[in-house]
This record gives sequence, structure tokens and C-alpha cells, in this order.
Amino acid sequence: MEVKKIAFLGTGVMGVSVVNHLLDSNYEVAIYTRTKEKARSLIDAGAVWMDTVAAAVKDAELVFTMLGYPGDVEEVYFGEGGIFSTGKAGQILIDMTTSSPTLAIRIANAGAKLQMATIDAPVSGGDIGAKNGTLSIMCGGEEEVFNAITPVLAVFGKQIVYQGQAGSGQHAKMCNQIAIATNMIGVCEALVYAEKAGLDPETVLKSISTGAAGSWSLSNLAPRMLDGDFEPGFYVKHFMKDINIALAEAEAMNLSLPGLQLASEMYKKLVEKGFSDQGTQVLYKSY
Repeated sequence: MEVKKIAFLGTGVMGVSVVNHLLDSNYEVAIYTRTKEKARSLIDAGAVWMDTVAAAVKDAELVFTMLGYPGDVEEVYFGEGGIFSTGKAGQILIDMTTSSPTLAIRIANAGAKLQMATIDAPVSGGDIGAKNGTLSIMCGGEEEVFNAITPVLAVFGKQIVYQGQAGSGQHAKMCNQIAIATNMIGVCEALVYAEKAGLDPETVLKSISTGAAGSWSLSNLAPRMLDGDFEPGFYVKHFMKDINIALAEAEAMNLSLPGLQLASEMYKKLVEKGFSDQGTQVLYKSY
């Protein structure tokens, strides 16, 4: 399908970069976010600011949402003046928020009744992946719809994978977050061990980041830890939200995840100490 007009709701840390890539690829992008000033750079770059969800989605062929919490997603889709009450048949709705698989299925069912196609498409890659246009995108929904929008997703994504029916993208993202949660503990402990052993942690990183222990967090977040840079590429508060979703889904499947539970307890302590708005690499401070 040939797409010209896009609505993008939610322009946070990652959303700003995604919209910039869409603008650079000559799409017409209408944006809506709660605070207009936070979208100033996008307006200057050519995005059209809309002051309501209804105005943003009115003429769009594709509607992207990239919000903070499942509650935000529910409000934007189902609330008064939301997408389902103001959108139109034939639109494709793509939720890139990391949210609940159950909510993704509910959105898909509601969209189908209104002849609106839906895809749950959470992403991984952080602020760096968003800026570089190399995000990993995990998609759930009808495969025919996924195939139709893949060229647009390729504007800002590198690894774009169809996972299955509605909710499957969100389940895949939970797998991603589970892997990251315990990996972050390992990254922090490796650096602390290096320091206690009298090694130069930066020199150690040169060896282990390209070996069997290599990971995105080790390559991209460990250097920030050592530099004392805890600014968010991904907020602790959002990571805690993801961990809680994963734990709830695991409980529903009668699945025990002790590693994820440990990570949850460690990040809860950081939240209690006031680090909610820091990046996930702030776990290093726990040591």
C-alpha cells in the first residue's frame, strides 16, 4: 500500500526520533502529545501539531501510538475523543507502546468491529536504536496487514519480525525485557568485580563486550555506567512497568521466573530512592 499521511500520538524519548525518520522519508506526519513544547523540534522539522487525538487521526492512513503505560493506551484508544470514537474504517492502527498482550487483543477485537486494522508493534533498541533507525520491531496482528506496513516500519527499524496474531508482538517484547532484566544485573556485577580486582573496567569491556558475554547492554550501557551517565535512554519507571506486565503474564501461565523477580526487587528499591526518571543503567548505583 502507498501511504502518505501518518498520525503519531506520543513523542517521547524514542517517538521524537521515529517521527524525524518519517519526516525525512517525506511522509506527512500529524502529531499529538500532551505537552506541545516537548514536540517543538518536530514542528520545526515539518510535523503538523494537532491539539486533540481526533484532529490528529482524522485524515491519517496509518495511526501510530507510542505512549508510556497501558492506561495511556487504553485512554487514547477507548476514551472519549479517542481513536475508536473518532477514527474511520480502513485506517491501520499501530501501537508501539510496550503494553499488555491482553490489551493488544482487546484493541484488535474492537478495531475489527469498526473495520480498522491493528498491529501491536513494540520496539527494542533504546534511544540509540531510535536515533539510528535500527530498532527491532516485534509485530502481532494479521500477517497481511503486517506485510502492507513493513515498508513504513523499515524507515526506522532494522529487524522487523512478524510474531503471530494480536498480542504476539507484546509477548515477544516481554521476552526481550526478561532477557534484559537479568542481563543488566550481570553487566553491573561484572564491572564491580573488575573494579574490586584492581582492573581497569574500560579495558575489561574491550575484551568481554566482543566475546561470549557480549550484549547490547554491555556495549551501550556499561560505558554510560562508568561515565556516571544515568540519563534515560529508557526510563526506570517504564522498565518497572514492563517487568510488572511480564510477571503478571508469567503468573497467568503458572510460570516461575526467579531471575526476573530478583530484578524487580532491585529496581523497586531504586524507585523508592527516587531514581524513577533515570535510565535503566542506574542499577549500577545499587552496588
